[in-house]
Amino acid sequence: MKRFPSPVIAGLFLIVLSALLFMFEGCKRSRSDIGALVAKESGNKVFKEIDAEVFAEKLKAAITADKSLRNPDFTAALYAAKDYEPVLTMKFLADSSIKKAALRIAGVSAHGLPMEMFRLEKLNGFISKIYDKESVKNVDEAYAALVGLEIAAASSLTDYANAMQFGVISPRRIYAQYYTSTKRPDSVSFTKVFETKDLDAFLDSIQPKDKAYLLMQAALADKQTAPGLSAEETARILKVNLERMRWKNRPTQDKYVFVNIPDFSLQVINQNRVELAMKVCVGEGRNDNAAVALTEYDENDLKKDRPFNRETPQLSSEIHSVQVNPVWNIPESIATNEISVQAAKDRYYLANNNIDVFYNGKKVDDPETIDWSAAGVGKTYTFKQRPGDDNSLGKIKFLFDNQSSVYLHDTPAKAAFSLPVRAVSHGCVRVEKPLELAQALFGTGSKFEKIKTEMASKTPKAENLSLDKKVPVYLSYQTCWMDAGTGKLRFARDIYGLDAVLFTYLGRL
Repeated sequence: MKRFPSPVIAGLFLIVLSALLFMFEGCKRSRSDIGALVAKESGNKVFKEIDAEVFAEKLKAAITADKSLRNPDFTAALYAAKDYEPVLTMKFLADSSIKKAALRIAGVSAHGLPMEMFRLEKLNGFISKIYDKESVKNVDEAYAALVGLEIAAASSLTDYANAMQFGVISPRRIYAQYYTSTKRPDSVSFTKVFETKDLDAFLDSIQPKDKAYLLMQAALADKQTAPGLSAEETARILKVNLERMRWKNRPTQDKYVFVNIPDFSLQVINQNRVELAMKVCVGEGRNDNAAVALTEYDENDLKKDRPFNRETPQLSSEIHSVQVNPVWNIPESIATNEISVQAAKDRYYLANNNIDVFYNGKKVDDPETIDWSAAGVGKTYTFKQRPGDDNSLGKIKFLFDNQSSVYLHDTPAKAAFSLPVRAVSHGCVRVEKPLELAQALFGTGSKFEKIKTEMASKTPKAENLSLDKKVPVYLSYQTCWMDAGTGKLRFARDIYGLDAVLFTYLGRL
C-alpha cells in the first residue's frame, strides 16, 4: 500500500521548494544583469547576449587555467563562494572605479615598485576592449573580454592592496637571521578588495602615511642623493627602505627599546617620544663591514642570504630581566677560536681574565694540566668568566628570549663607542649607557637602587632581577629613516649587505 505525505507536510514541502526556486531564479535574474550592465556602460549591445551560466563556467575554467595568479588558491575559493560572478566588474565598472584604480596602480613607481608586477598592461587592455565597440564583435569575444577583465582586475587590485599593506617580499623568506613577528597577507586581507563598497576610499585607506615613508617617496621622486653616494645608490637605499616600511613588523606598544643595527644606535621610545638614546656596538658584519657595491646579490646557491656568523640578527622579543655582575658563559665558537688559542700561548691567560674551566660540569682546579694543543679542546671543556671589572659583559646584561642567544649588555671596552663603524661584537649588542637603560626599564624604585648599588660593588656577585612588566625590544635593520629631532632623512651604510639582498629580490618580481 502506497503511503502519501500528509497535506501539512506536502504543503511545507511545496513552500520550501517554491522558496528555493525563487532564490534560484533570483540568482539567475541578478546574473542576467551582468551582460545588461556591461552593455549599458560600454554601449556595445553584444554583451547583452551573455548567458550567466555559460559565463560562470568560462570564468571558472579561466581561473583554473591561469598559472600567473599570485594567489591562485584564494582566488579560486573566493569566486567559488561567489558562484563565479564577476564581482569587481559588477560593483566597480559603472562608476569608473576600475579605471581610476588602474591609474593609481600606474603610479606605483612612487613606492619604489615596478609597474609590471601588477599586470597593469593586461588590465588596461581589457578595459580598453570593453569600451571599444569595434573590438568586441560577437558573444564569444564578449565572454573573453569580460572574463579577462574580471581576472585582471582581481589580480592587479589584490596584488596592489597586499603590496601597500604588507610589502611584496616576505623578509623571513630572504633573510637567514630574521626573527621579527611580521604579519603577511591572508584570506581575510585578500577578500577586502571584493567586500568594499567604495574602491577609491579603500585604496586611499591602505596608502602608507608614515612621515618617514612620505619623505622617502619625495626623495625618490626628486632624485635626491645621500652624502657620499651616487643617485643610483641612493635610489636603491630608498626603494629597499620603502619596502621595509611596508612590512607589518613595526612596534605597536607604547614603550619599547629599538636598536637600529646599521646606525649603531639604541632608543627607548615612550608614547612616541624618545626617552633615552645611546650608541651601541653590534655584531661584526661580512665584507669587513663595508657597504656592498652596486653588484647584484646572487642567491642561486642558497634561497636566503649568507650572513657572517657574528652578525646581530633582526628580531623582536621582550626584555624580562637583567643579571647584575653577570657570569659570561663563553660560547663554544669563542672558546675554540679564541680562548683556547690564547690559553695555549699564555699559561696565565685564564687566571688573568677570571675564566674558569669546566669538564662535564665540574670545575677544573688546575687548567695548566690541560693540553691546549689537542684537537677539539674548545668543545671538550666549557668556560665561564666570573663577575668583575674585566668581564666581557661588563656590569649588567639585559635578557630577552630569542633563538640566537643574544642580549644587550655593558662592556669594559668603552673605547669602541668612539668608532664610526661599531660592528665589532660577536653578535650581542653592547650598550653605551647601561645604568641609564636600567633606569628607563625599571624606573627609580627599589630594584633600580639595588642594580645601581650592585654595579658599583667592590665584591661583585651575580644577581638576577626581573622586570615587573616586560618591555618589548626590537633589533631592526634600517639604512634610511627620519631623524626624530630634525625631521630629515638619515642614511647608514649597508654593513651586512641586507640592502643588496632585498634589492635583488625586488628586481626579480
